[in-house]
Amino acid sequence: MDFFHQFVQQLINGVSLGSIYALIALGYTMIYGIIKLINFAHGDVYMFGAYVGFFAISVAGLPIFPALLLSMAITACLGMLIERLAYKPLRHAPRISLLITAIGVSFFLEYAGMYFVTPTPRTFPETGLNFSFNIAGFVINGQQMMIFSITIILMALLTYIVQKTKLGKAMRAASFDTETAQLMGIDSDRVISMTFCIGSALAAAAGVLVGVYYNTIDPLMGIMPGLKAFVAAVLGGIGILPGAVVGGIILGVIEALVAGFISSTFRDAAAFAILILVLLIKPSGLFGKNTNEKV
Repeated sequence: MDFFHQFVQQLINGVSLGSIYALIALGYTMIYGIIKLINFAHGDVYMFGAYVGFFAISVAGLPIFPALLLSMAITACLGMLIERLAYKPLRHAPRISLLITAIGVSFFLEYAGMYFVTPTPRTFPETGLNFSFNIAGFVINGQQMMIFSITIILMALLTYIVQKTKLGKAMRAASFDTETAQLMGIDSDRVISMTFCIGSALAAAAGVLVGVYYNTIDPLMGIMPGLKAFVAAVLGGIGILPGAVVGGIILGVIEALVAGFISSTFRDAAAFAILILVLLIKPSGLFGKNTNEKV
């Protein structure tokens, strides 16, 4: 394979991986946009969604798409439960308290997962997507096609919800100024709860897609993708939905190119090198605007 074909093939792989990062990063950026919380437990919500999809397919015998929907529904409920029990009581507490709580929730989900499903990695069941197309020398497999199509559908649906629905307008108002939105009659508690619901559902979809793509899941699988999705959100401009999508795609492509042309050993290092560069050069991210906070 010549350089051009290898480059394009890595781009295809990178967009596939970046689509998964984008789905997780959307949850980060939605939650931060409204309550200014970096929800470090979000990566473990993604892990929970992967396991729900795994058991839906392997135990309940559901096909992949009903299993994906079931995983999104159950994980959405988990996200709302976490918000109600862990974050709502600290709504007016200092941000450091929320951050420590998020880390605590992350550890709780990880070790609860190891207790209930054991630390042993599980092989994801066969989903009937083990086919591929060779187009002009470029290989696109069934898993990648599924990731592309589902990611596009979910992002289009999220865009519709945020831009066209009453809930979306309330979310945008709350993200701009929560206190003023409350004075205008918006139920901020409901808006925050639904934000966790939608973000968790997207993370669950990413978890199932990763299980299908890599064929293995484990209770600690959310740590590194969760951190990388945070990097993607920062890269695009945390709190900005299009930025999370673009940041995820860019991060996935850079990882694939580093792994393909340099060494797979450095793919994780590349993600955090990007984070350092963004914080040094443009802390607000690609789509963010620098704002001066008045004291």
